[in-house]
Amino acid sequence: MISPEGCASILWRDSARAKDAATAMKITAQDLLDLKIIDGIADEPVGGAHRHHQAAINAAADQISSFLARFIEMTPDELRAQRKARFLEIGRSLLEA
Repeated sequence: MISPEGCASILWRDSARAKDAATAMKITAQDLLDLKIIDGIADEPVGGAHRHHQAAINAAADQISSFLARFIEMTPDELRAQRKARFLEIGRSLLEA
């Protein structure tokens, strides 16, 4: 595995093209969502998370809470079975991509 910056440095001799490398590597947030590797994309506050820490934390916390709520009624066995099925599906999705 290599970072987008490292990939860009190797391919284009320009680490500034990290965004292009991330797209080529299919590791953008949208790619990961499409491949069902992640459940969602948290919106970054206008101006950036580096300027608006609490807004970024609140957005992430809200999204995490909503995803965790799905599992509250599941038994441990159901949770393990769901997790296993999900990871197996990721492998299948990657083979088809």
